[in-house]
Amino acid sequence: MSALPWLSPERVARLEAALAARILVLDGAMGTMIQQHELGEDDYRGSRFAAGFDAQAVSDHAHGAGCGCAHDQKGNNDLLSLTRPDIIRGIHRGYLDAGADLIETNTFNSTTISLADYGLEHLARELNETGARLAREACDAAEAVTPDKPRFVIGVLGPTSRTASISPDVNRPGFRAISFDELRVAYREATDGLIDGGADAIMVETIFDTLNAKAALFAIEEAFDARGARLPIMISGTITDASGRTLSGQTAEAFWYSLRHARPLSIGLNCALGAKDLRAHVDILAQIADARVSAHPNAGLPNAFGGYDESPEDMAAVLHEFAASGLLNVVGGCCGTTPAHIRAIGDAVAGLPPRPLPSTNEAEAA
Repeated sequence: MSALPWLSPERVARLEAALAARILVLDGAMGTMIQQHELGEDDYRGSRFAAGFDAQAVSDHAHGAGCGCAHDQKGNNDLLSLTRPDIIRGIHRGYLDAGADLIETNTFNSTTISLADYGLEHLARELNETGARLAREACDAAEAVTPDKPRFVIGVLGPTSRTASISPDVNRPGFRAISFDELRVAYREATDGLIDGGADAIMVETIFDTLNAKAALFAIEEAFDARGARLPIMISGTITDASGRTLSGQTAEAFWYSLRHARPLSIGLNCALGAKDLRAHVDILAQIADARVSAHPNAGLPNAFGGYDESPEDMAAVLHEFAASGLLNVVGGCCGTTPAHIRAIGDAVAGLPPRPLPSTNEAEAA
């Protein structure tokens, strides 16, 4: 078997050509769309993980290892790739119909670290491979209809539920709940699954801790070295509040310089803030990065009920200004965004030129 059996060099070249020609549109929120289905515990479990008994009274070991029986699965959105693939296919199709060029895999929490919350660590490789395959099938079907507009699968590696830089215990500042090597091993397994499932690129996203991201990037490079081939890498951090810093304390500028060694296809920001609040930080990246710049913000800030109120039209107007100011190569949406948001954003940036990719000397001079 070849290193990347489904991918040809021409496909990477098509992605590069598309980025040079126009601003590419990333899809919107997976979780927001799943919530609209109002799924219950049985939907998440499906027949494969059906409990059929009091999950609080019986352990996984007693019932049979690997069923996740001692844990509620409602909210484990990545599991739906196995138990309700029809829903995940439909969400991908909705974003493709709305004009998305780039489709993210339903794998945000598909590492052994995050899946431990559900007692399903053993599914990490399968969930990543299946998540990538579902996105691959959706993109291939859309591309077959309009072959002049290629669609690309973005394999997602989320931040995990732990941080390597900060102690979770205020009374023990030196304590860490996770090590670099533990993160590296988990990310390597997930990366291999994404590659085998058919990802066109790997995105390390919603990065709140740069050390976590470094572990992910190390693992990705290990996977590439083992196969003797590479995929493009995309990086997207999250500014957590008005301080303009990630949770581990970095500004957007420091974030770029900490990770530029990975030679990413793109660097950007997503989640936590709405587009208006991200603008200054995206601008900084656009000034200094010798990679493409991406932004997929939330639909505004969450309201008192945890929802998002920014309309497709309002969000599109703000992101139009980003693009008109020459800040963007990739644009999409995060929490609270729907196909209606993605369609409006795509329409708003259509015809506007992508941010020119500066030379290394120009970027360093900035």
